[in-house]
Amino acid sequence: MTRHIRHAAAFCALLFLALLVNAARVQVVQAPSYDHNPANRRPDIARYRQPRGNILVGDRPVTGSRDTGGRLRHERTYPEGPLYAPVTGYSSQRYGTTFLEHTEDGVLSGTDPLLTPLPLFNDVTRARNPGGDVVTTLDRGAQQAAYKGLGGRKGAVAAIEPATGRILALVSAPSYDPAELSGNGPATAGAWARLTGDPDKPMLNRAVRQTYPPGSTFKVVTAAAALDAGVVRDVDAPTDSPDPYRLPGTTTKLANESEGCENAPLRVAFQWSCNTVFAKLGVDVGAEAMVSTAQAFGFNDTDLRVPFAVARSTFDTSVDRAQLALSSIGQYNTRATPLQMAMVAAAVANGGQLRPPYLVERRLRANGATVSTAGSLPARQVMLPATAARMRQLMRDVVRKGTGTNAAIRGATVGGKTGTAQHGIGNAGTPYAWFVSWAQGHTDLEARVAVAVVVEDASGNRGEITGGGMAAPIARAVMEAVLNS
Repeated sequence: MTRHIRHAAAFCALLFLALLVNAARVQVVQAPSYDHNPANRRPDIARYRQPRGNILVGDRPVTGSRDTGGRLRHERTYPEGPLYAPVTGYSSQRYGTTFLEHTEDGVLSGTDPLLTPLPLFNDVTRARNPGGDVVTTLDRGAQQAAYKGLGGRKGAVAAIEPATGRILALVSAPSYDPAELSGNGPATAGAWARLTGDPDKPMLNRAVRQTYPPGSTFKVVTAAAALDAGVVRDVDAPTDSPDPYRLPGTTTKLANESEGCENAPLRVAFQWSCNTVFAKLGVDVGAEAMVSTAQAFGFNDTDLRVPFAVARSTFDTSVDRAQLALSSIGQYNTRATPLQMAMVAAAVANGGQLRPPYLVERRLRANGATVSTAGSLPARQVMLPATAARMRQLMRDVVRKGTGTNAAIRGATVGGKTGTAQHGIGNAGTPYAWFVSWAQGHTDLEARVAVAVVVEDASGNRGEITGGGMAAPIARAVMEAVLNS
């Protein structure tokens, strides 16, 4: 009898062990397949059961959560949605996440292992930590100045702290309110259809995901390449630059908007943006050196992330001499994001060293404890320090007495470069108005901010659309906001 009891007990123990093994198999081994099964609503219910962590500018959140009382309980809110949409992106129960809401989703949703000292315990119990917070590098005043300056016109602004690479402003216009996409009902679907069908593309982040011909702002790169290569040794010496300039191997003649460009010294040519001088300089420098300099500034980089991906800015590596001439004045296939052109200005302001830009300062637990910090990334030398010093002087002259006087700030040193980029078939499109700049307060030891502004639909007569008239005042407002902060 005892033997039968022992056998029955052993059999029951074996069955119990089998149940434990099967439960472990279902809950641990097969859990990922169930998690990703479209019929399984439990991950979504768990995801929205608790409030999402916040994205902060300084010490103030620019996101929030609203308790709906539904099964997907918490919806994302955006108190200043259009202002920060190019940074936050959206977090939608129906359409997923974008930008910081996407790249920082692990912290914000509470699933990142950084948020718990016992990640294996959470894996087994399927527990979820409270959402953490993400602190950005943005300067609230600079962001507001950029958004107000664009005033709803199509365009974008990017601002960087040259010495560190911290992104101080990232604005795209027209913008949208991400809160319209937070839920999963008919209103959300209607907002999605309206926004994605809008020809003005309010959901396009023009600051980092749209590239434009940079026009004459690219002459900063060309001038740096010419100085580094020794093609220009004296910025005040005449250049052998005819006006008009016949593109090599063609009968096409390139002219200037300004007078006095024939054989103009680099200083004068930069100050008044002489196309003929810079087109010839690019040819004299040669394709290899021009490509090398452009790539040092960040062109053709497919890996730039801030932490979300940035569209690749391009400088064509396979060009003939005529194409090289046009590329060197920011036309032909040369294209850049506003963030890329802010990086160009920042490298000049920082003595020729370029710090890669970044947008996340630190990540916090729900109790405010820091779990990770970013800090500056290693700098790379873009140009010789002596070249950077001469470039700073050239850019100062543009603001003091050239095409960029609208960017001048009383009591500060400001350098800039204007640009008016042609585009469209036969250059029939309304020109893009560009301005890139940097500013240093009179008590500062180094430049505090570098800015790039592009305005797509600048108003006014075609011949009156200029970077100095349309984009420079926006850049000035952003620089003033940073210097006064």
